[in-house]
Amino acid sequence: MAESMVSSFWGPVTSTTELCEENYAHSSYIAEFYNTISNIPCIILALIGLINALRQRFEKRFSILHISNMILAIGNIVFHATLQHVVQQSDETPMLWEMLLYLYVLYSPDWHYRSTMPTFLCLYAAGFAATHLVLRVDVLFKVQYILLCLLCVPRMYKYYIHTKDSGAKRIAKFYVATLLLGCLSWLVDHFFCKKLSIWYINPQGHAWWHVFMGFNSYLVNTFLMFCRAQQLGWNPRIAHLFGLFPYVRIQKTKVQ
Repeated sequence: MAESMVSSFWGPVTSTTELCEENYAHSSYIAEFYNTISNIPCIILALIGLINALRQRFEKRFSILHISNMILAIGNIVFHATLQHVVQQSDETPMLWEMLLYLYVLYSPDWHYRSTMPTFLCLYAAGFAATHLVLRVDVLFKVQYILLCLLCVPRMYKYYIHTKDSGAKRIAKFYVATLLLGCLSWLVDHFFCKKLSIWYINPQGHAWWHVFMGFNSYLVNTFLMFCRAQQLGWNPRIAHLFGLFPYVRIQKTKVQ
């Protein structure tokens, strides 16, 4: 979007991606105000998930997953607050890294040669980071990110059809719903920006994308924690914090 009359603390915009929000409309320190603060729910939800994972001693992969969600949200805050290209890259690269982490969580239980999987994923992550830093091709990032997301779909569907618990299935359905609503918000913001910009109130579609994806990340992590607890025989069940936020409660056997 075009610059507003408010001066910019961070200097000229250098990012190759700008969203449908007027720059520096509310503060000289925040380029895109609503796109910045809309990441806060993701941080709060990831913190709730992390506390639950640590308190019940889930595998470290889930703690790392929740921490990754928080790091991504913080990185997104910095990017939308500054709109600097170097920050854009430091936001996009962890996004792809997190998808690699999801692939590990989804596929590692049935991977026959388990040591090869993390090695390959780490090499892939390092190779992408170096390539993205040197080439600076946005299409390269977007294509790889979409492909990694699609690779997660068959495994998520397999987990869903093998899960009999109605509460866990409901979480999976909400996960799909938040994903669809988030994508719809993103698409409307992207393709109808010129029309939305002349409205008296901009609906801030990209900010809603952040909110929906914050809930989406929390829900998918909760669903995966439930499925993994089932695999390990921990007798998981779905409970609700404050009657709203679902989380997994487990009961490990004395042997474990």
